[in-house]
Amino acid sequence: MKKIDLSKYGIIFAWITLVIVFSICEPSFLKPSNIFNILRQVSIVGVCSVGMTFVILTGGMDLSVGSVIGVSTVAGAILLSNGVPIPLVFVLILLMGAAAGLFNGFFINEVGIAPIIMTLGTMTALRGAAFLLCGGFPVYGIPESFLMIGQGYLGVVPVPVILMVIVFAVGYVLLNKLPFGRAVYGIGGNTEAARLSGVNVKAVLYKVYILAGVLYALAGLILMARVNSGQAKSGEGYEMDVITGCVLGGISISGGEGKITGVVIGVLLMGTLSNGMVLMDVSEYWQKVVKGLVLILAVTLDKLVQRRQLKRA
Repeated sequence: MKKIDLSKYGIIFAWITLVIVFSICEPSFLKPSNIFNILRQVSIVGVCSVGMTFVILTGGMDLSVGSVIGVSTVAGAILLSNGVPIPLVFVLILLMGAAAGLFNGFFINEVGIAPIIMTLGTMTALRGAAFLLCGGFPVYGIPESFLMIGQGYLGVVPVPVILMVIVFAVGYVLLNKLPFGRAVYGIGGNTEAARLSGVNVKAVLYKVYILAGVLYALAGLILMARVNSGQAKSGEGYEMDVITGCVLGGISISGGEGKITGVVIGVLLMGTLSNGMVLMDVSEYWQKVVKGLVLILAVTLDKLVQRRQLKRA
């Protein structure tokens, strides 16, 4: 009888167990309204996690996700409140996200700054820029028609969830059906071997960080529409949920291993955990403790799996 590989399916069992525990402890957890609420809540993290997946697969790390969201919500709200057409706002904000990714990619590629240090600097700078743009005050005046992407429904399904599914689908195709995806895995597995095999490592890394920046900006627009304002603090702490969702989903922190389908479950698990703790009235401080421990556990399991694979080899 073939044994079940817990390194592949353990996250699914953990998520199912979590759902069962919360449904027993809080009967309202499995109500359809709460299920859709969870999906709506994870949609922003889900969109960001696709960009983060590409970054981590190359062996990098991006801490600027929350700040790109924050500056995108503020800049987008300012443009909309001043009457700029919605399609143009989309283009400008996504280009701004691409510029943030290009900025990260340039210093990582050309200067050789470690990704975690570079994106830490970008995180701090962009958060400051967000506050400078709005003076620390929320920006209102967003047109009603724009709110659809954050608050609307297509049938019974929230629009943000549909956008998340589309982003995951595009990410899956890029990683599994195109040469770009093979290059991403190759760089994460062995950068020098990828270079010798003909991969333009710098070009791929530029594309990865630009793609990530675009997706973070898109998430910022969705969040802005959801809360009906642009706030400089938007996105604070999102890097924790995004990175944890990716690592829980099987994306190796060392790069080169993992599937985007696993990230879907990782994101859902984090959303389920957050929602369940809120329903059970768990203190916000304890929620942070739990999330931090979950990240440590996820990275620990990743390292244990790597060691087991090395022993087999």
